Amino acid sequence: MRNSSPSQDSWIHTYHNLLPLWESLSLSLHQSKIPISISRVNQVDAARLDVEMSGMLKEQLVKVFSLMKPGMLFQYEAELDAFLEFLIWRFSIWVDKPTPGIGLMNLRYRDERAVESRDKVRTGLEGPGLTVAQKIWYCVATVGGQYFWARLQSFSAFRRWGDTEQRPLARRLWSLIQRIEGIYKAASFGNLLIFLCTGRYRNLIERALRARLVYGSPNMNRAVSFEYMNRQLVWNEFSEMLLLLLPLLNSSSVKNLLRPFSKDKSSSSAEDDTLCPICQASPTTPFVALPCQHRYCYYCLRTRCAAAPSFRCSRCSEPVVAMQRHGGVSTE
Repeated sequence: MRNSSPSQDSWIHTYHNLLPLWESLSLSLHQSKIPISISRVNQVDAARLDVEMSGMLKEQLVKVFSLMKPGMLFQYEAELDAFLEFLIWRFSIWVDKPTPGIGLMNLRYRDERAVESRDKVRTGLEGPGLTVAQKIWYCVATVGGQYFWARLQSFSAFRRWGDTEQRPLARRLWSLIQRIEGIYKAASFGNLLIFLCTGRYRNLIERALRARLVYGSPNMNRAVSFEYMNRQLVWNEFSEMLLLLLPLLNSSSVKNLLRPFSKDKSSSSAEDDTLCPICQASPTTPFVALPCQHRYCYYCLRTRCAAAPSFRCSRCSEPVVAMQRHGGVSTE
């Protein structure tokens, strides 16, 4: 049996059939997008670091004017914040550089409109920066918008537009301000949910300008480690918890709770008739709590009963239902 080789025409025919498939495959590989997800944590940390940087600059600037008339700088706090925000914008975004927080997170702003028109993004780093119009609108929204809104709120609160005695026009303006603020907060919350799902546009300003944060360098990690940020977050949350709980703790109630475990009971019983259990001083206007008959200063006992109707005696923890002048008539 003799083997038959394919003819020359069959090779040419096969080549012409496979050539369009090869060209389409190579073109798709050349223009395909490699999905690059920008870390949401980096973007949120960048915003937090920018706030901290602005606060540090404000603190140093306040120290410069510490010798001036007290309270004078407080009147121009909104202008001071706007000035610092303008300086950060002028020496970062306006000259095509990232803000301090964005730079520490290895991020930069990119014009997403130009990238979508080109459709050739492969590594997440391609694409031009913001245009001049985007930079100007960014300054108007972040610096001018925040300054205008802060001044409007302070002016309306000072003029008491929300009071019922004001004119109908003032009340309408106040309700309009409250409505605009509510709509903005609702829109910001919705944008936050979208950002958590897609990882694009941290706030409404970035979404309106189509200014997206992307990585600035492929071979550089974030300059601030997660360990440092975790320590900062834990400490901030712990301090906020203490500031929330400390005013709720009553020193007298804590003393009453720990009194049964105290070993020195004889000295405390000896002081029952001589010192007020609240201020630990000899009562100048002695009153007694009923029905336990323990002696207090009038002002100490009166303020405690007025602040808490269910006030208990600081010595025996019995509810105080009335107070009586030492050797006089009881009062409710």
